[in-house]
Amino acid sequence: MGYQALYRIWRPQRFEDLIGQQHVTKTLKNAIHLQKLSHAYLFTGPRGTGKTTSARIIAKAINCERAPVDEPCNQCETCKSIADGSSPDVIEIDAASHRGIDNIRDLRDKVKYAPSQAKMKVYIIDEVHMLSTEAFNALLKTLEEPPPHVMFILATTEPHKLPATIISRCQRFDFKPISSEDMVARMKMITESEGIEADPYALSLVARAAQGGMRDALSILDQVISFCDKRITVDDVLAVTDTVSESMLFSTLRAFFDQDVEEALTIVQEVIDLGKDPMRFLEDLIFYLRDMLLYQTAPALADVQMRAERDEKFRAFAEEAPKAWMYSVIERLNDCQQNMKWTTNKQIFLEVSFVKICHPQESASVSDEEINELKKKIERLETELERLKNERSVPQRLIAADHPKPLSLNKEKSHARVENMLQTASKQKLHQLQKLWPTIMETIRKEKISAHAWLKDSRPVACSDDAFVLAFPYEMHSQMASKSQIRSTVESVVEKVCKKRLTMLAIVEEDWEKVKQAFILNQQKAMKKQESENDPLVTEAMRLFGEELIEFKNE
Repeated sequence: MGYQALYRIWRPQRFEDLIGQQHVTKTLKNAIHLQKLSHAYLFTGPRGTGKTTSARIIAKAINCERAPVDEPCNQCETCKSIADGSSPDVIEIDAASHRGIDNIRDLRDKVKYAPSQAKMKVYIIDEVHMLSTEAFNALLKTLEEPPPHVMFILATTEPHKLPATIISRCQRFDFKPISSEDMVARMKMITESEGIEADPYALSLVARAAQGGMRDALSILDQVISFCDKRITVDDVLAVTDTVSESMLFSTLRAFFDQDVEEALTIVQEVIDLGKDPMRFLEDLIFYLRDMLLYQTAPALADVQMRAERDEKFRAFAEEAPKAWMYSVIERLNDCQQNMKWTTNKQIFLEVSFVKICHPQESASVSDEEINELKKKIERLETELERLKNERSVPQRLIAADHPKPLSLNKEKSHARVENMLQTASKQKLHQLQKLWPTIMETIRKEKISAHAWLKDSRPVACSDDAFVLAFPYEMHSQMASKSQIRSTVESVVEKVCKKRLTMLAIVEEDWEKVKQAFILNQQKAMKKQESENDPLVTEAMRLFGEELIEFKNE
């Protein structure tokens, strides 16, 4: 037989070998021991955390020749056949390649047949979220009420993609990412069994690179073993993975603190030359700073260190660097990491970011002189406001400075224009404009951001063939939007989107409600008058007494 990977050789065969999932293993062992197993289970969690392995252990435990037992014996023929995958009664299905309705129909037809060797048939469906909607629907009834000799175990890394009807028919177990401590302990046991020496810190770097997945950790460990020579060192792990050395991380932060741009850029070039991932480099820097910050604030928590070793050099720098500087650098590195996802040349972006971190005063959007000047202005304003409060009066010059000039058209004329426009307005035209309004606003934002700022709280409330009305929550916004520069921009964009020229009329929400109610009342009176004029009795009264003496009232 050819070489087998470590994660296959050391796949857990008993619940007690499954690390980091005690909340799952304890529940399952008790259920098996008490004969209270469910007919369907759903195992969710990140990759490499033991979902499929747990399913195989359950299949062995319930079919073991020594059952009922809470742990399989792994000695009987049934346990051995399930372990090597030759048992015809434990069927593993990869939903990624068997996701169609025909595959589920075939499964549903075979479910009714009794197991040939074991006590129960166990169907393990891996990556179950890949099944099609039709396949899920075909599986529903069988999953809810399978034959008494059948158990379903579904495994997935993306439970949010499963229909609620599937989830409700299963007992769900959420597998957690495995802690670095548990992975290091497991890898230490494996390396000792394999006769390989390993530095503890090297194993912790492997665990950190695995990001919570035991299978990934063993795959990386397998690769490192092939690279090294019977002893795993930190340099071996660094050479195989994207992780950079701790000394390089320390040198980078030292360059930041000393504002040594040349050293910082040299390190960037070295990282690129070594073929390391810049994103991973930034992440390691953030974790290193995090460890240093926690060392300053909670030195007793030695177990929470994730990237740094507490050597003399680390302690000295942690005592020298202020917390405010660490906060600032962490924020800048985090922003750099987020923005780097969208850049095509990561090296240039990384270099520019490092230069900004080394020279924060030059990269700031506001200089110290400007900040000081603003502080003085604020102090003067506060003094002036305090004086005005004491006098309990506001000079007219301040009122004129705080408020824009009134519109060229007063409110009465503006309201009259809105009332005249309502004569030809229609709901159909308004609905068409409202449907296009998000597109109009987005176009305005791109063309003139200041106009968009004044218009963002407005809404179209009426529209005719040649005009439309915008209602604003505040008088200030209505006045500013009516200025020629903003109004021309809005009308131009509306013409571009709606394919016709429309004049914009602005009004305050409160005034709009009054104008609208008055218009509706006038329309009702006009209709009432028209209906009454068609009445012969009213016509005769108008002839006898004159139209000016006749008053029409709404009942």
